[in-house]
Amino acid sequence: MLTEFPQLKKRYWGQHLWARGYWVASSGNVTDEVWKAYIENQRPNDPDDDFSVL
Repeated sequence: MLTEFPQLKKRYWGQHLWARGYWVASSGNVTDEVWKAYIENQRPNDPDDDFSVL
């Protein structure tokens, strides 16, 4: 990104855009089977072949 957007070099002079850290999340009382079904059902919609940019 710094190569493509040279104006960011001044702001991010250390060449790091993110700080070190970690992220934690909880899914509550949900089983692996529920998660698997949720992920499998996240399919994209059928493509809209009639789409056009005017």
